[in-house]
Amino acid sequence: MLSRLGLALVAGSLVAASSGCAGHHDAGPGHSLGAAPSASPRRSAPRQSAPRPSPGAGCSAAAVLGTWSLERRAAQLVVVPAEEDDVLAVRSLVADGAGGIILFGADAPPDLPANLATLRAAASGPTPLIMTDEEGGEVQRMANLAGSLPWPRTMAATMTVAQVRALAEQVGRRMRAAGVTMDLAPVLDLSDGSGPDAADPDGPRSFSINASIATAYGLAFARGLQEGGVIPVVKHFPGLGQASYNTDFGPAFDPPLSALKAGSLRPFEAAIAAGLPAIMVGNVSIPGLTGSLPATLSAPAITGLLRHQLGFRGLVLTDSLSALAVQDAGYSVPQAAARAIEAGADMVLFDSPDPDATTNEVIASITSAATSGRLPAARLDDAVQRVLSAKNVSLCP
Repeated sequence: MLSRLGLALVAGSLVAASSGCAGHHDAGPGHSLGAAPSASPRRSAPRQSAPRPSPGAGCSAAAVLGTWSLERRAAQLVVVPAEEDDVLAVRSLVADGAGGIILFGADAPPDLPANLATLRAAASGPTPLIMTDEEGGEVQRMANLAGSLPWPRTMAATMTVAQVRALAEQVGRRMRAAGVTMDLAPVLDLSDGSGPDAADPDGPRSFSINASIATAYGLAFARGLQEGGVIPVVKHFPGLGQASYNTDFGPAFDPPLSALKAGSLRPFEAAIAAGLPAIMVGNVSIPGLTGSLPATLSAPAITGLLRHQLGFRGLVLTDSLSALAVQDAGYSVPQAAARAIEAGADMVLFDSPDPDATTNEVIASITSAATSGRLPAARLDDAVQRVLSAKNVSLCP
């Protein structure tokens, strides 16, 4: 949830208290994987294109996906972590069908665009979404290539909504030119805290404690990114600004749902009404809705509240499943990944010192859930279709 750079701001004693946590991301700076099962051999996705019924023969996306192996479908739901100065280290995972790549680092190398082009060329099927956390302030991965952004709180205090939209468009164009297609931003949480730290995950990452201000500036930032050719991902549903703790470091609870509806949910409701394409769900627990379970793993939170009650039809991504809040709930990263897809998420994010092994374990876990029937085939295929839709990939041209 916090960027690696953000975690570097936290006192060393807090890091030492986090069970050997290494830095985590907003969708991941890395923690140890704890109870994750041992790595299994990779099951490579088919290199050839899947056979497709012709439009004249009544082509349907469901029929095409039925020709894909479970492993191939599961791979499309996985976002692989990669260091931006060594992105080619995950080339084999892209060749095997990984659905996305999340870049870590704070100083993108000049050859990043060329290396991302090589990575895309390695894909045997739909090319992966390439993501970064380009929020502003100290949470930027590629400011040296895309341009510097102030903290969101500073933007709201010193710039007009139109200026923020124009700046986000400029940065988005540069990100897209470098080969990045998705930004895990803007933060729509409501906060006036001093973080980011263990107690306050947001701090100046939030545009404002005021829902109207956070909504206006957050949506302007998202629209600017879209106009620059980058997919925005609003986060962290249902809001982390009032959470009791930072989920990177342990369990955290939001106020009850009734209180969220009066404040923290309002920017997300506006984003849904505006047709924004993607939402990241946080690892916070909501009394009366998820119990002690993180929202990323909760069907009442994702399928019930986000999908059914609020009517969101776009792509749902998890916050980092490497977070200690997830581990404390009793889930390894692979177990959490399958549970998140069952709950209604479409893509899972994590961090790992061994991306190959963890990615294979995650794919195996999702595949096992589908084979056992715990993950219905319709839910799996729905998630795959949302991922492909985000990539503008049609199974029935």
